[in-house]
Amino acid sequence: MADSQVPWGVEALSGAISEPAWKTKPSWYLVATEDKMIPPPAQRFMSKRAGSTVVEVKGSHAIYVSQPKAVAAIIERAAKALKKAQRRRRSDHPTSVLGHQRWR
Repeated sequence: MADSQVPWGVEALSGAISEPAWKTKPSWYLVATEDKMIPPPAQRFMSKRAGSTVVEVKGSHAIYVSQPKAVAAIIERAAKALKKAQRRRRSDHPTSVLGHQRWR
């Protein structure tokens, strides 16, 4: 578990954010229902505020250790949704090919 967590610097506390990514980008959230570090109600509040697609799984704060299949499943779900959205955006925008309008 220590390999996946890196130390952070105090500078992070004073960093300025002009536009939080959670306000403009799609997100997915895996609520660990037995988390003792971040209470599940707080996780639900944050994920709702961000407009996240939420999945709840029984497990602790180290959910990626106790429930790796659930973690992999939500990552796969997010990747598929983004890929599908990208294909839709491409088909909605015309491009010019040899002077002709063509839909991607």
